[in-house]
Amino acid sequence: MDNSVQDIYGNRVRVRVCGICQKGDTLLMVNHAGLGPDSFWAPPGGGVELGISSEENLMREFKEETGLEIEPGAFLFATEFVRLPLHAIELFFAVTIKGGSPIKGIDPEMAGTNQIIKEVRFMTFGDIDALPEGARHGAFRLVEGSAGIGTLNGYFRI
Repeated sequence: MDNSVQDIYGNRVRVRVCGICQKGDTLLMVNHAGLGPDSFWAPPGGGVELGISSEENLMREFKEETGLEIEPGAFLFATEFVRLPLHAIELFFAVTIKGGSPIKGIDPEMAGTNQIIKEVRFMTFGDIDALPEGARHGAFRLVEGSAGIGTLNGYFRI
């Protein structure tokens, strides 16, 4: 794990909101640097800010990371990740695109030249399944194939 990631996100419980944005047989994914040995692919999302609803936080995070305007839909599932110094509780929602085109956005918590977002794109479920286990979000271990990610329901420790 990159030291800047540990300094910003570590040693506290972080509540995050994430969106499952499916288009046909693809899923919108964000590739992050600094969270693993090489790259780490996960659905878009980020931290919940005090006083702002989960849905509003999710809309902000999608705009920042992907350039997309979305409408949050149904709550799907929650995960808890505990591997100190990181501890995250993540709330996953279905999302629908309302406007914009996917772009590589930014993570405002990171300094201008120290961005961790490497790429944003719709990936086929086959491409997601072909990623090494450590290079994709732990929620994908909960389903037989990545296409099942939108069918998860419940609370999972990953």
